[in-house]
Amino acid sequence: MDEDVEQYLERIKLEHEERVFFLQQGLGAEVHWFFSQGFDALTSGLFLPACASFIIGIEASLRVTMHQINIPARVEELDPAKTLSNRLINKAQENGLPVKLLAFPKEHDFDEKLASIKPNQKNIEIVRIRHNLCHGNILEYINTELGEDNVFFTPDCCRGLAICLYFISKNWAKGLGEFRAKRFEV
Repeated sequence: MDEDVEQYLERIKLEHEERVFFLQQGLGAEVHWFFSQGFDALTSGLFLPACASFIIGIEASLRVTMHQINIPARVEELDPAKTLSNRLINKAQENGLPVKLLAFPKEHDFDEKLASIKPNQKNIEIVRIRHNLCHGNILEYINTELGEDNVFFTPDCCRGLAICLYFISKNWAKGLGEFRAKRFEV
């Protein structure tokens, strides 16, 4: 019986650590709630909201941090033209942010894409996915495994993406939190 209680308490402790992880990274309330809500959506099986929340969290964290680097004060307004893009991520990299943490597991050409310029620019994966999902383009997630007569889309088709974005977001939040702690020491 004691072992059951210990296992239960350990499980509850681990679940709590997962739930508060993003809140403990020093990103600020204007950022960490996107990640936290993404985690809640993911664990509730709400894969499209999870994807959107993780992407928005990444975008907000970049925008807020870059603004604070340029103007070291409380952020009152963000420049609407500076959204998630290769350009913003390049600027973040120039300022020492750990942007390589935003690379997807099989994105071996991250640096090449990030360095590419117009007219042949290729977006890094987080930017490409952000643009597609935020503009309603879910075509690459349509399930075609049952043949052309049985093509379908459900939010579950984005489960793998949501899980991948969760792990990228965790690594990013931890790395960015460490960067912010060093950069904005009080």
